[in-house]
Amino acid sequence: MRRILAFSAIVEAGTGLALVAAPAFVLSLLIGGTVAEGWRPLGRCFGIAILALVMACWPGREPSGGPASFRGLLSYNALIALHLTVLGAAAQWTGLLLWPVVVLHGLIALALILLWRRGQARS
Repeated sequence: MRRILAFSAIVEAGTGLALVAAPAFVLSLLIGGTVAEGWRPLGRCFGIAILALVMACWPGREPSGGPASFRGLLSYNALIALHLTVLGAAAQWTGLLLWPVVVLHGLIALALILLWRRGQARS
């Protein structure tokens, strides 16, 4: 569990830093078009929020990363995969990284669920 939490946190840290540093570039890779000037500050806000999530969910000394870390990263990964899927299916977003990001978040959510279920079976 600790490894998947750390992996997810590292991936999200990279995404958050990229959104803070170059929001127009990252957003254009997701939406598949140019980003209006007004979206850049919003992209930075999302980057800051993702970095805050990373800090809150970074695996600590607890062997499993702690229940709050687990819940935070599971809900984030599952919901962002679902939301981006809806945006892609509705053809609102068509960026190069959209579907790889959907798959990555979906796989992380699935791994977290499977690890949780395996832990429940042992209890």
